[in-house]
Amino acid sequence: MSERWIPLETEDVDANPFEQFQRWFAEAFGLMEDREAVALATSSPEGAPSVRMVLMRHHDGHSFGWYTNYDSRKGRDLAANPRAALLWYCEPLGRQIRIEGHVEKMSDAESDAYFATRHRGSQLGAHASHQSQPLASREELEEKVEEFAALYKGRDVPRPSFWGGYRLTPNRFEFWQHRESRLHDRIVYVPDGSSWRRERQAP
Repeated sequence: MSERWIPLETEDVDANPFEQFQRWFAEAFGLMEDREAVALATSSPEGAPSVRMVLMRHHDGHSFGWYTNYDSRKGRDLAANPRAALLWYCEPLGRQIRIEGHVEKMSDAESDAYFATRHRGSQLGAHASHQSQPLASREELEEKVEEFAALYKGRDVPRPSFWGGYRLTPNRFEFWQHRESRLHDRIVYVPDGSSWRRERQAP
């Protein structure tokens, strides 16, 4: 039987899940509108789940990261329950990667460095928006942006103290490859001492 999807075997994936992520992320170059878009799932102290799309602005051989308002719903969730899950989905290649682990804030220096690279409008918006809080109107938000634009006119916009980065250190990965008849390939990585153990799971 032939199909368009590339089979995924346990022996085909890298022993290091971070390297396997980089491989799939690189293969998706030019195929997606935004490769950095991921779904971020958090939960409240009572266990109520919440999920939203964020931009993955950091990934290396140890962790994955994003930036947001610390007082947002996701920020409040993570303050009470510092565990989260990420889902990266590549429709053109029929692939998804699930990443779960512990979350902590990035350092002020790391957050400052990233904030300085943002478009000025986004910098002003970070100051103006009390994310996840009630807003009377769009006009109220736009007025706040204008206030901060006037305040910082002619000088750099500093990072607000309530805005910064989060870093997720994984304790589980799953690499999923679409196959015909819903007989998908799923390879899971779990810690095994100082390395990772790979196993196939039923679709």
